[in-house]
Amino acid sequence: MTKKQLWRHPKGYWNVRLHGKYHRITAPEGTAGFDHQYWEILNRGDRLKENSVATLIKEYRASSRWAPLQNRMQTDYQKVLHFIETRYGSWSTDRLKRKHLIDEMEANRHRIRFANYIVQIASVLYEHAIDLGWAENNPAKGIRKLKTPSGKCRAHVPWPDWAVDRFRTEADLLPRLIFELGIGSVQRPGDWSRFLWSDYDGQSLRLVQSKTGRALWLPCTESLTSSLDRAPKLGLTILAGPDGRPVSYFSMARIMRRERQRLGLTEFDLHALRYRGVMELAWAGCSDDEIAAFSGHASAAMIRKYAGAARQEMRAQSAAEKRSAMLRR
Repeated sequence: MTKKQLWRHPKGYWNVRLHGKYHRITAPEGTAGFDHQYWEILNRGDRLKENSVATLIKEYRASSRWAPLQNRMQTDYQKVLHFIETRYGSWSTDRLKRKHLIDEMEANRHRIRFANYIVQIASVLYEHAIDLGWAENNPAKGIRKLKTPSGKCRAHVPWPDWAVDRFRTEADLLPRLIFELGIGSVQRPGDWSRFLWSDYDGQSLRLVQSKTGRALWLPCTESLTSSLDRAPKLGLTILAGPDGRPVSYFSMARIMRRERQRLGLTEFDLHALRYRGVMELAWAGCSDDEIAAFSGHASAAMIRKYAGAARQEMRAQSAAEKRSAMLRR
């Protein structure tokens, strides 16, 4: 059989050219050792091709790691998986190194969220590769994320009373329902479109959070109950289009963006509705544990972040009243 991949170096020794690389044969030409090394190199190359980054991505998408991800998260992951596959799909899994991922982060520094996602998803991929026995180490592990420049950081601005009043008074029916689900349930926007009519018993909602997997019972506010009772039951999900199909996260975000633009409320976004809900719980005097039981926050630091502004206002108001009382004496 002709050994097509053989290439003789000018100095006389033989190499096997495979996937753009040259692998030297050390045994003398014409010996059994020469043939053995030649076929071993080819077989190793076939295994590397099987264990390529592209194949790893395919295996990951077919795995139990991928299936539980929500549609929105899968969509975000797909963009980065495509990016990685386009650049490194033909590489063997052991060829991709930490330096390559850092270089990609730097090259995408102009879009920091995407740059950080490259490392995050590469880490998930390589955890799967380790499980498959295709890699010994995770090249993405320990890489520090890029920080958003302070000038580009934009915190969620909580909805003030006047903005809440305007939206409740002037918003159309579907945006109003989305709005009340946001404030009333105190959940992440990604979960609002997952509420089913069967989750509503007339006074409360039930939900298993997509991010944490926590099962929650959520008593409804009067405003949320009123919106739910007026809403038409078009499909299985509470948020549904005229055809009864569920409203996706992206459709929901688009609907709300248009309504906020119409009402001049673009400063206040979807995530800030959850912020507003936590603030209302804090204004009501709820403890961190009580707020966590409602919002499902696993981190006390996040609760303090959201509730802190409301509690500062309450303490400042109390201090102002005491000050005024003292000055009237």
